[in-house]
Formats: sequence, structure tokens, C-alpha cells
Amino acid sequence: MYSRKQIFQGSGNESFFLWGARQTGKSTLLKELYSDSLWFDLLQTDVFERLQRNPAQLREIILATTVKTPVVIDEIQRIPELLNEIHWLLENNQTRFILSGSSPRKILRSGANLLGGRALRYELFPMISQEIPDFDLLRAINNGLLPRHYLSANPQKLLSSYIGSYLKDEIMAEAKIRNITSFSRFLEAAAFSNGEIVNYTNIASDCGVSANTVREYFQILEDTLTGRFLPSFQKKPKRRVILAPKFYFFDIGIANYLLKRGKIVQGSEAFGKAFEHFIYQEIYAHSSYSDLNYPISYWRTASQLEIDFVLGDHEVAIEVKATENANSRHLSGLRHFMEEYTVKKSILITNDPFPRQIDKFMILPWNIFLQKLWAGEIIG
Repeated sequence: MYSRKQIFQGSGNESFFLWGARQTGKSTLLKELYSDSLWFDLLQTDVFERLQRNPAQLREIILATTVKTPVVIDEIQRIPELLNEIHWLLENNQTRFILSGSSPRKILRSGANLLGGRALRYELFPMISQEIPDFDLLRAINNGLLPRHYLSANPQKLLSSYIGSYLKDEIMAEAKIRNITSFSRFLEAAAFSNGEIVNYTNIASDCGVSANTVREYFQILEDTLTGRFLPSFQKKPKRRVILAPKFYFFDIGIANYLLKRGKIVQGSEAFGKAFEHFIYQEIYAHSSYSDLNYPISYWRTASQLEIDFVLGDHEVAIEVKATENANSRHLSGLRHFMEEYTVKKSILITNDPFPRQIDKFMILPWNIFLQKLWAGEIIG
């Protein structure tokens, strides 16, 4: 059993939604924390069919129970109509609900009742380094960090099944995508954009669809929590900056499989790209789990000066390099960024064995950076 960092900071006695892509461990976490609660698992056929036919039965069951712990409804997106009953129970019975699901897209697109701000929103992401005893970086980079995949001796079969049954079949069905071939091509093209600036026109040409269709497909990935955009940092630039966002899949293993990377070894180009993706996953999870919710962006100028991540309002500047022996050449992007903005911390994350300080720059081995990040010593 992993000890997850998502502890629903600030939830108090409020109801909340817990969203997260399939197999991130939502049900496992909630069963650990709320084992005594009244549960409705909408993946169970009998429960699903009963409540789909008559959503009012949810109200009737809860009014008849004396259980005062939260009521947990798993896979809430399968029956959006239940939210009307939940709303009534929140208002008239002061019932506390925990509502989990793999995607809010169906609820958002159906115009269903979102409880009028009466429920908080949390997300669960793939695992992070601090949740895993004896964390293995190469295993994480090759397998990804979905719990089953990280532990597997043969993650390729699990990844193939995940992409086939979830990313393709389930998401296409939910989004009512009719052109299966074009969406499959899009997933592969989107993988080539992983960690890169998105060019809708080029991807559209590769997939044989319009740029608008590509935008819609990216929006579907974002709505279903299987990918997200990293915006560019644009605050009062002296230099002309790139405005287009970058894109990342929610898990390294998914990107690896779609890119057909095979076994990734340290020192390879693929390792460098996956290493950056791994650091991004950790930072994004920290921003959410810590309840700081600081913005994360990247910075690139038209003349190709770049840093990987800007945290907050240029509070922390981060460059990620897979090198084991960082030198001043690796600090170029950070130097240029600091010429334009006042920065509290300027950090180069590497595979160096020891932390170092060069002028105003900290060179931190990845594991020490992550220890400091989760201890609240990087941004707070």
C-alpha cells in the first residue's frame, strides 16, 4: 500500500469531487480513507442499473440510513442525473458527499448540475517519487507511474491495453468520435508533441484532418484528464516570446508507448525528454496536492532562449538537464531569464551526484530537488 500525498488539503467537512484518469488509484485511496462510508460503485452493474432507472432511489436510501460518515459515489460521471438528488441532500439533509470519477467531461458537456459551488474539486495524479519506498527513477521513466504499470515486470502489455481500452475506445465513445482512424493517428502525433510546442497545422496535416479538429481532439484529452497544456510565460517581456503552449500527456508511460520508445537507457535522448516529463509531473502534483495551486509555465523567446519551468509569478526558474556533470553552459537559459525578471530561486535539476552552487544558481540532483519540493523548501 502506497501512502499517497493527496490528503484533500483544506476540505474540512465539505463535500468534494475527486477526479483522475483511470488507474491512478482513486478508489483505493478513498477506500483507505473512508472505509466506513456508505458506498455506491457505479461500475457495479446492479448498482448502476438501479440508480440509472430511478435516480430518486439514492435520496431514499440515504434518508433511511443512520450512517453519518461521508457518502462515496464512485464513477459519478456515469449517471450525471444523480447530481440533482445530491444537490437536494446537501441542502436539505446536510449529507456530505465524496464524488469520484475518471472524467468530468460528460458532466460538463451534458449541462448537468455541478452543485453550484457546494463541492470542492481535487485531482489524483499518477504516483510521485515521495509515495514510493525505494523509488527507482529508471523504472518510473520506462514504466510510467500508474501504480500497476510502475510495479509491472512487463508494462508494455498493460500500456497497450490501457491505450486500447481507455484512450481509444472509452474516450472516443464518450466524445462521440466517429473517425477512429484519424483519432488514432492524432494520439500518435500528439505524442510527438509531448513536451513540445503544439503546432495544430502540422499535426492536422499528419492526421489528414482540419486544424480545428485537432484543437477539438486536444480539448478532449484535456477534458478527460489524459493530457494538459503548459502555457508560456508572457509577463512584460523585453524580448519577443513564443505564445503557443506546450503539451504533456498525464503519464510518462503513455507517451513512451505512443512514441514506441522501447527500453530507455540513461544518457539517451529519450531519457532526457522523459526525465523532463517526470519532473513536470512532480511539480504539477505538488502544486495541486499542497493546495498552493501556483501557476506553472515555460519560457521561450523567438531567438530560442528557453527555460523549462517558471513557478508562480517568476518566483522560481527551473531548467532540467539529464547530464551527470552540469557546467555553466547548461545555465544559459536561466541567466537570460534572470536578465529580464527578478527570481527568488534559480535551479538547474540534473543527475549530478552532489548539489552545487554557481553564482546565483543552485544545481540540484533530481532526488534532492524533489525532497526539497515536497518539504516546502522550493516554493511556498
